Amino acid sequence: MGKDVTNEQLFEFMTKMYGEMQEGFKEVKTEIEETKNRVIIIEQEHGKKLDTLFDGYKQNADKLDRIEKEVSKHEEIILRRIK
Repeated sequence: MGKDVTNEQLFEFMTKMYGEMQEGFKEVKTEIEETKNRVIIIEQEHGKKLDTLFDGYKQNADKLDRIEKEVSKHEEIILRRIK
């Protein structure tokens, strides 16, 4: 009914399976390392872009502050003339 498997055949089969699994683990580990390195590159690139965006935001906010001060000066002059 069933095939008779010797201990030696079973050991050879298990050894083969173990070797294949180890090779698969090596491939997965390599892919994880490659992915990790790519993520680091992406984080660095995005960090630079975010720094640039924040610098632009700060420059824009500073410019708006200067404009607001100038407008306030002009409003004061206009209000003095009206009185």
